[in-house]
Amino acid sequence: MTPYFFGDTVVLTGRSLRHVTRSMDTIITTVITPVAMMLMFVFVFGGAIDTGTTSYVNYMLPGILLITVASGISYTAYRLFVDMKSGIFERFQSMPIARSGVLWAHVLTSMVANLLSLAIVVGVALLMGFRSGAGVPAWIAISGILFLFTLALTWIAVIPGLSAASVEGAGAFAYPLIFLPFISSAFVPTRTMPGPVRAFADHQPVTSIVDTIRRLLAQQPVGGEVWTALAWCVGILVAAYVFAMAAYRRKIA
Repeated sequence: MTPYFFGDTVVLTGRSLRHVTRSMDTIITTVITPVAMMLMFVFVFGGAIDTGTTSYVNYMLPGILLITVASGISYTAYRLFVDMKSGIFERFQSMPIARSGVLWAHVLTSMVANLLSLAIVVGVALLMGFRSGAGVPAWIAISGILFLFTLALTWIAVIPGLSAASVEGAGAFAYPLIFLPFISSAFVPTRTMPGPVRAFADHQPVTSIVDTIRRLLAQQPVGGEVWTALAWCVGILVAAYVFAMAAYRRKIA
């Protein structure tokens, strides 16, 4: 890390953010899918799903938030891929700036864009009847979990952004991540699922993260579930960062 890493990263992040603000359609496109799902599930299927005393919009919102992030990171991979193919990385490497600053600029831009998308989705959920009596500490905990989850998936997005053979391939990796919440407790209780499906749903990262956020919103004890959720987020983040940096070193070597 060079002495100028932070300054260079701030400048390069400003450049990436300007690209995002000039094409706000990417933010709009990111939130269309989760908002459409929320509308469909709440107003079409919600009445047929038993979630006890919890309103269905409250029940499903945590899963929708994770889908929002998964949808948004496809644009991270796309923007990184375009920069790689345009030669801008080689141009920056010829300048006296921190090499890793270029990569971190894309990561920070992704974080800002995805957090904005999450705020929009929560706003739509409020219009649909979402309510929570969670206090400030609970909201801080929810924000921290979503931040870690977004950061972990952003570093996953860096890998195809650096190594994909086509622009379509760079973004396509996000589709399995978008559909993973459907095999979890995001939309229906896992107890209603067949044995093998339930076993997978109960032991994949989305379920523990969704259950933790849902309990925090409902002012319920989270127990050990929060540590499982954090372990998944940190584990994915560390693994994705290691593989992403390895791919980046191969590219700039």
